[in-house]
Amino acid sequence: MRFFAATGGPRRPGLPPRQRFAAPLAAAAGAALMLAACASMEPQDTTPFNAAVPLPPPRAPAVDEKTMAEHRRMIALFDGEYKYPQAEAYLNEILLKLASADESTAEPYRVTILNSPIVNAFALPPGNVYVTRGLLALANDGSEVAAVMAHEIAHITAKHANQREEEEKRAAVISQAASVIQNKQKGQEVEALAQRTIATFSRQQELEADQIGIRVSAKAGFDPYGAARFLTALGRSAALRSSLMSQYASGKPDILATHPSTPDRVTQAINAARQIGAPGIGKTDRAPYLAAIDGMTFGDDPAEGAIRGRKFLHGRLGFALLAPEGFTLENASQALLGVKAGGNEALRVDSVSVPQSTPLTAYIASGWIDGLNQSSIETAQVNGMAAATATASAGEWRFLVAVIRFERERVYRLIFATRSLTDDAKARFLASINSFHRVTADEVKAIRPERISITVAKPGETAETLAAKMAVPERPLDYFLLINDLAPGEALQRGEHYKIVVE
Repeated sequence: MRFFAATGGPRRPGLPPRQRFAAPLAAAAGAALMLAACASMEPQDTTPFNAAVPLPPPRAPAVDEKTMAEHRRMIALFDGEYKYPQAEAYLNEILLKLASADESTAEPYRVTILNSPIVNAFALPPGNVYVTRGLLALANDGSEVAAVMAHEIAHITAKHANQREEEEKRAAVISQAASVIQNKQKGQEVEALAQRTIATFSRQQELEADQIGIRVSAKAGFDPYGAARFLTALGRSAALRSSLMSQYASGKPDILATHPSTPDRVTQAINAARQIGAPGIGKTDRAPYLAAIDGMTFGDDPAEGAIRGRKFLHGRLGFALLAPEGFTLENASQALLGVKAGGNEALRVDSVSVPQSTPLTAYIASGWIDGLNQSSIETAQVNGMAAATATASAGEWRFLVAVIRFERERVYRLIFATRSLTDDAKARFLASINSFHRVTADEVKAIRPERISITVAKPGETAETLAAKMAVPERPLDYFLLINDLAPGEALQRGEHYKIVVE
């Protein structure tokens, strides 16, 4: 859980006390992991894409106070910087090659690895590229990462942020005009059109950045098909995550989505690569890339919250709990989320600041959750901590809510949702609430971080035998296939290097 406010540096705050809960919590658990990226077309040149690229000496970019403040803010938002010198050195070498291949980039960018298991990357001027651990674990070679970083830099060089700001200003004017239109329905139609225009504009920028990134990375000597491979893996990652969280996509792209659908991006990426040449014209740099990430932390950092089956433990904040049987947990950006198979039960755990002088019974009744049954409010004790519980109803959902005072002003909220709050469901939820406790030093030591390990396929080994070595509690074979870009049933290549996850 990475959202909790804590000492020791800026953190993403918990939800404000007045935020209301009424929608199904299961829906909150299903946002697909997407790579942030995007841009516009650049002039063509006649330089061969596989031409040797001389590497300029690295130069430290000029850094002002505003840039440093933004840099620190980005690091804080993604759980801090992850120091891994061998990976940093490798990625910075790629950035040097990209800078030499891209005439619009004056200085080489420098990489910062973010300590987050989500798949994300972005760039900030004048020279910072950020990639998460999750992205590096998903990528399978240097050409994939080169395409991602070139894509992010393209947002800067193509001035997409400025273009989007202008488009949003135009949309704001349209919305203001819509608000004074006499016909309410017509006004809503005008406003919806403005929103669709913004979404379409953003998707176009994403596709343009894909095109730029492919050309620049290919010119730097990398396989231009790396972008399509990574986008395919990104789609598989989102699908696996959605299935684990019991979210079933409709298969229809959201017209307001700021990113194009993954199949569309893959198709256009392949077409862009074909314009450069046939497969095999650039280097994938697979072996050096795998060597660079060997030993890197995989998944959640126990210091920021570790999930082990139904158990969630946050070493730095010092608490743990056990979810009800059958729940799959996710350490999301602002809450711990959980969904039971089938999606008929869900949970959310987050934290808020509540004055010590405010009774928990008063806080639970303060209006932050819809449909509260006032007569159901009860005081309680949870492992020596003051608590209060209540039930609520909203639409077809029934809720059991608990608030627990962990520190002076730090209160944790445990919210369970179900279609029918039967005695059995209530008993299971109460058992989970009563499992909330302060962790011991031995508990923290027992949760070891998972790491990527590079192994060589031996004669007779299969995806199933290597997946059996994975320290992944759920669907280890699916994870093994995902992080190694393998199709179900695909044979391993003897002597080839593969990623597994170990403790």
